[in-house]
Amino acid sequence: MKTTSGEKVFYGINYVILAVAGLLCLLPLIHLASLSLSGKDAVLSGFVVLWPVDWSTESYSLLFKGTPIIQAFTNNVIITVVGVALSMIFTVLAAYPLSRKVFYGRKYLTLAIVFTMLFQGGLIPTYLVIKQMGLIDSYGALWLPSLVSTFNMLIMRSFFENIPEELEEAARMDGCGEWKLLLRIILPLSMPMIATIALFYGVQYWNSFFNVMIYVNSPEKLNLTVLIQQMIKSQSLVTDINNLGPEAVVNVTPEGMKAAGVIIMIIPMLIVYPFLQKYFVKGVMIGAIKG
Repeated sequence: MKTTSGEKVFYGINYVILAVAGLLCLLPLIHLASLSLSGKDAVLSGFVVLWPVDWSTESYSLLFKGTPIIQAFTNNVIITVVGVALSMIFTVLAAYPLSRKVFYGRKYLTLAIVFTMLFQGGLIPTYLVIKQMGLIDSYGALWLPSLVSTFNMLIMRSFFENIPEELEEAARMDGCGEWKLLLRIILPLSMPMIATIALFYGVQYWNSFFNVMIYVNSPEKLNLTVLIQQMIKSQSLVTDINNLGPEAVVNVTPEGMKAAGVIIMIIPMLIVYPFLQKYFVKGVMIGAIKG
């Protein structure tokens, strides 16, 4: 269909608004990246805005030398990879039966699961349960409470319900049981949804902060998010720089190292997201439409 002049104006205004909104979201990130790559004098003088001044990578170099950021980054990867794998397995195992019409009582079970999304036990009872299970100061305290997201499970269930029943009937005529049907038919057809939900869980685990602060006590088990927060909030980073010797004091500033830490924390998600973006919109839209 040929677009009218009014529609062209409408689309043009939308593009401008979205471009401005996207630019406003990028400006803080660009500013942090510029701070992390600028020299000490430029950072202290306040000349750095959207482009590095007196290019320098000393902030990154000393950040790796003087702080446990490599260990924290490794902890982040462990928490995210294992957490996403466990959450995806249990979300699929919860969503698939609830999407089958032959599953007796699925409506009541769905209501019971939705109830947990609306009404929760609270922080103190959850902490007492985790403590009673012996999971304090372990990553199990991060994985267990977040094992299945009700929202993600409902999206996945809706997606499974929209898969044509004729495919299931044809598979059963060929001798497929429930497990074979799930692994050979349902999951391969659900890759957009799986990629979308995996991205949701990945961002959730990668940015874990509150649960880490509550349940993890050992400094060597802290993740990157908590480490960066401690660097920004406390003055210990200044002491760490001084301990590295006079060269560190001359070449870097705490602000530059803090900005470098934030950039290191953000980069992995920026790398992963473009590869999953093509599945993102498709997965959410298909899972949100019924019929």
